[in-house]
Formats: sequence, structure tokens, C-alpha cells
Amino acid sequence: MSRRCMITGKNAQVGHNVSHAQNKTKRRFFPNVQDTSLYSEILGRWVKVRVSTAGLRTVEHKGGFDAYLINTAITKLDPALRPIKAQIEEATAEKAA
Repeated sequence: MSRRCMITGKNAQVGHNVSHAQNKTKRRFFPNVQDTSLYSEILGRWVKVRVSTAGLRTVEHKGGFDAYLINTAITKLDPALRPIKAQIEEATAEKAA
């Protein structure tokens, strides 16, 4: 499983450990990615996502999981979230009709 946030797109970065003697050894910096479930009020179910803590803050700032998906362009969404956005849009269209 990749260490990549489905919301922000954060992934591992590369750098060096630097000792007092200035010896440099390669290392990787990993984002704080967690497996969690976010609740979709429109669909009435939980959706499993791999998201960083910064991604969770982004979702809350946008007004929740449904609002984040509705207001984000499909080209900017993770491929795993695109079908969920389509389901939400379909459910809101049925509700409006």
C-alpha cells in the first residue's frame, strides 16, 4: 500500500540524515498517513480512505466529506474517490427531482 494521502496527494520525500561530522546518508520522510473512514451524509455510509492529518483538516475546513467532494474538480480527485463523487452527485440529483 502506498504512503500517499488521497486528499492532499502528499507522499514520501527524499533527503539526508546529516551527522555532526557532516556525513550524509539517504533517508525518506513519510507523511502522517492514516487509514480511516469518513462519513458521507448524502450516501448514509462510511467510506474508507488513506488520508494524512493535514488532509483531515482540509476536509473539515471545506465543510465535511460530501462538501469536499462536491466542490473539488474531478480531475483533482484521487482516482479511488471519483466513483464516490459520482454517487454523491447522482444521489443529490435524485433528491432534487
